[in-house]
Amino acid sequence: MEDAFHPCEISPCETSPCEVSPCGASLRIDVVTIFPGMLGGFLEESMLKRASAMGAVRFGTVNPRDFAPDARRTTDDRPYGGGPGMVMTPGPLCGAIESVATPGETRVLLMSPSGRKFVQGDAWRLARERHLVFVCGHYEGIDERVREAAVTEEFSIGDYVLTNGVLPAAVMIDAIVRLLPGVLGGGDDATRDESFQAGLLDFPQYTRPAEFRGMTVPEVLLGGDHKVIAAWRQDQAKKRTMERRPDLVDKRREEHI
Repeated sequence: MEDAFHPCEISPCETSPCEVSPCGASLRIDVVTIFPGMLGGFLEESMLKRASAMGAVRFGTVNPRDFAPDARRTTDDRPYGGGPGMVMTPGPLCGAIESVATPGETRVLLMSPSGRKFVQGDAWRLARERHLVFVCGHYEGIDERVREAAVTEEFSIGDYVLTNGVLPAAVMIDAIVRLLPGVLGGGDDATRDESFQAGLLDFPQYTRPAEFRGMTVPEVLLGGDHKVIAAWRQDQAKKRTMERRPDLVDKRREEHI
């Protein structure tokens, strides 16, 4: 059965800023996890709450325990071949996925250390989809047959191990939903100059006061010449990227060869 966060479960909006999918419906996101409570506060705060309220996205969770065949709602078992820990069984996971998936419309995303590293380009691509199902593994992982039967793509958010896949799913959801039209406000300008948009980190940002503990805002930002400011920001972004993420600079060079 599907567990939905009631504040987020709303009908698609009827105004153009929310018409983000090819047929004008809001983006639907379902998360398959045996710990749906981990997402409650996250999906009901800040930008994600606003995106839901305006109809840009609809959130839901599905608990594989509801598809377990026994009274104890078991979703894991010992691995064939031996070894430590438990493995999530295929039946409950596939049942949970199939309960919300629509053939030809749903992309099933598995959170896994074996997955491809999630990057900003993936966020833009997935924000154009109609329905995303995030599958969150737990324990030592999931039965390989779930990958073969139901998964469209696998993603990792970094080279480290977490207790389960809920936090990686939350990271991806945040990155995707903020790109939906109208969610951040300010139109395309809201995301145009962010980090990674052009293969560069963001430039330094300043706000009031003009002086704080002896540190002052660069004079160029106070002059009002937008062309000069834009050039300064571009230069700063390149310098920061070279200093902190030279791998991004190398990648940009390879793409332009």
